[in-house]
Amino acid sequence: MESYVIIPTYNERGNIGPILEQIFSVVPETYILVVDDNSPDGTQEVVRELQTRYPKLWLLARPEKLGLGKAYVNAFNYLKEKECEGVFVTMDADFSHDPAALPGLLAAAENHGLVIGSRYVRGGSIVHWEFWRRFLSYGANFYYRIITRIPVKDLTTGYTAMQSRALWQLDLSSLNASGYAFLFELKYRSWKSGVPLIEIPITFSERRLGNSKVSMHIIYENFIVPWRLLLKN
Repeated sequence: MESYVIIPTYNERGNIGPILEQIFSVVPETYILVVDDNSPDGTQEVVRELQTRYPKLWLLARPEKLGLGKAYVNAFNYLKEKECEGVFVTMDADFSHDPAALPGLLAAAENHGLVIGSRYVRGGSIVHWEFWRRFLSYGANFYYRIITRIPVKDLTTGYTAMQSRALWQLDLSSLNASGYAFLFELKYRSWKSGVPLIEIPITFSERRLGNSKVSMHIIYENFIVPWRLLLKN
């Protein structure tokens, strides 16, 4: 089954080259789609230079910063238009998600519609995170589960692998969360659509370079999205 790794970026010049090279060293047969929001730091230039060495490296350049959720929806539509089928992986560019976990995610996706790389199942862990980040993450996951009753422990992880045929069951135009709440929305809509889910343990690390992109707007959106989804249902 073909695999496609989707990596949204904004100002990841210092991380993008090493992460791409490591992914290709772990799963050389995969395709990688970088979705960049017109990073002013030259992220796109690094990707274009690497494209001369890696023919399976694609770049989707967007005109401005439009948010994580829209980056993934644009990527899904891009792959759909190219008639790509197989497993779509979502992951970060900053080494928070270890490329060494990719083979396990892809193997699990052979038999499950959505594989969730989980920090909160047995064997999963978080390293080098400050207390407030852990508190927000635990709190958000507890909040989502209490409201929606979804049987998933890590609803805010961005490291997932999803079969394209499961993704196409969803109405992509209905995925409206712009920030990190999209990570929950995708899992929730998949669950409600009957997509088989499984969580497998991963180790999540603090980003190597750059700053976290968590903002008050992102926290606010995380608060309202589950209620919006419940009202729609």
